[in-house]
Amino acid sequence: MKRQLYVAAALFVASTWASAQATQGVTKDTIVLGTIQDLSGPVAGLGKPARLGLQLRVDEINEQGGIHGRKLVLKIEDSGYDPKRAVLAAQKLVNQDKIFMMVGHIGTAQNMAAMPVQFSKNVANFFPLTAAREMYEPPHPLKFASLATYYEQLQTHAPRLFKEKNAQKACAIYQDDEYGLEVLRGGEAGLKSIGVEYAEKTSFKRGATDFSSQVAKMKAAGCDFVVMGTIIRETIGTIAEMRKSGYNPTAIGSAASYTEMIHKLGGKAMDGYYATMTAQQPYLDDESQPIRFWANKFKTKYNEDPSVLAVYGYNAMDAFIAAAQKAGPNLTVDSFTKAMDTMKIPMDIFGSPEQTFGPTKRLGSHLSRVSQIQDGRWKVVSDYAQP
Repeated sequence: MKRQLYVAAALFVASTWASAQATQGVTKDTIVLGTIQDLSGPVAGLGKPARLGLQLRVDEINEQGGIHGRKLVLKIEDSGYDPKRAVLAAQKLVNQDKIFMMVGHIGTAQNMAAMPVQFSKNVANFFPLTAAREMYEPPHPLKFASLATYYEQLQTHAPRLFKEKNAQKACAIYQDDEYGLEVLRGGEAGLKSIGVEYAEKTSFKRGATDFSSQVAKMKAAGCDFVVMGTIIRETIGTIAEMRKSGYNPTAIGSAASYTEMIHKLGGKAMDGYYATMTAQQPYLDDESQPIRFWANKFKTKYNEDPSVLAVYGYNAMDAFIAAAQKAGPNLTVDSFTKAMDTMKIPMDIFGSPEQTFGPTKRLGSHLSRVSQIQDGRWKVVSDYAQP
């Protein structure tokens, strides 16, 4: 009888280990993850802190012994914010590095280009650092998104701010790609709900540096409210051009422009700019002690001030760790997915809203709020809301 029990136990262990061995990126001792960031292109100011945030959480869990005895290994590739390079990066991570999962990949067009490469090898796209609807639509078992979409962010908050400011005419300036179009359409849908249409829509190519013609068009149209599908230098360049020409409309952008880089690089001229957001910018002297502690820990480790993108990266990896722990010792894509199907992530220290997932719910939360740059730093100015 004892011998039979021993044999049964041995067979169970063997089958469990064989299953784990058959899962790409999972070994007896490690879980290999991948991420693609912009480390050299126009949004490197977002990609670099996101990478550090991801790595910070990896280092923390590894110091604690890993996940069910497995240490995390994070493989990082640079897309330069170019969708074609993102495809090449995904091919390397999936086919050569044999990653288990893609975590925190930055960029809308870049994720859309890379996902087919991943999905063909059963590699999930986990908590990408973009809030495009395509990150969870159309439904796919290998898509897991965390951020309320750009579309919903502007659909929710643009009409509220328009009415609050007693604005008369709305314009839009947007990056001519999937990201910019999402912001444009979200603002358009929200404003239509209060009977307002864009008086002018003007676009620019990814990587543009001169926005004088776009600003001139919006000023000529008499718009006192502008929806901005911009990121870092485009936001700074557009606002600076507005101030230079004596044009001072209410301007609101998406969470992609909610970064300390705006006021650090743009200076006093950026005061008054609004952006939708979820997690708060972690200032070193934040009035919240938990945020202050985390920010100073980051500063000590990397000798850099943290960015909200570092928070996004950290939170994405933290959520992966929670799901992988819940999945148990026999980590497979299937066991991870089943863990996510009943996952509940509570509100964190940065104010990110609670997230829940299910077999047909692949976006954790539809909630967003608004911050404004006041005296050279972001200040939360609205409660959470959703369409």
